[in-house]
Amino acid sequence: MSIIQEFREFAVKGNVMDLAVGVIIGGAFGKIIDSMVKDIIMPLVSWVLGGDVDFSSWFVVLGDNPKNITSLAAAQAEGLNIFAYGNFLTVAINFFLLALVVFALVKGMNKLRNQQPAPEPAPAATPEDIELLREIRDELKKR
Repeated sequence: MSIIQEFREFAVKGNVMDLAVGVIIGGAFGKIIDSMVKDIIMPLVSWVLGGDVDFSSWFVVLGDNPKNITSLAAAQAEGLNIFAYGNFLTVAINFFLLALVVFALVKGMNKLRNQQPAPEPAPAATPEDIELLREIRDELKKR
């Protein structure tokens, strides 16, 4: 079997296709969670903390800041050495929410999977003495 045939057989197997669909859906799902954090959660956190708080703009200048720059974009444009921990906080919150949603989905799927009705047990085998009595009865009816 040639390598091309082996690769074609591998690529069209159900598991590989399922994985590809999962990756595509996961990417779209990640964008949804990112939007939820950026557009819904973070404004609520900002409001609770009492003001216009944008985590992504939180940073610390490492070293000299001769022009006293206070915005992240200006610090990056100026080429200052910065520690942008606000971006990390936003990404960490995104990850936490994504993990929470995936956990809830897996838990829900497991619950649905466990709720499927169990197959009915097969009827118990008839004891041998009852079978023998039935055979005798059937023979007597024939005579």
